[in-house]
Amino acid sequence: MSPTTRNTRVDAAGLRLLAEPLRAQIVELLAVEQLCTCHLVELTGARQTNVSNHLRALREAGLVTSEPLGRFTYYRLEPDAIEGLAAGLSAVATAARTARGRRRPCP
Repeated sequence: MSPTTRNTRVDAAGLRLLAEPLRAQIVELLAVEQLCTCHLVELTGARQTNVSNHLRALREAGLVTSEPLGRFTYYRLEPDAIEGLAAGLSAVATAARTARGRRRPCP
């Protein structure tokens, strides 16, 4: 294992989830307020089935939680999970800063 992999942890699965444009948009919208599926459909212009599938993936990854309220289900972003993803990237940036000028000799 290289020094970088030992000192940094990037959640590739979490980053893949956020790399999908509609999911990223949903995350940005939920960062501002809790919304139900009908709001997300209206705000994104995506079909309800598509939004629901993305919400399920985000929920299964622990990035979003849901709360039933009457006949609607509201979704909210989990800041700790997002901060965990950001911390992994931040650790990579820190490692890159400290590695500046360090070269592994060729055999």
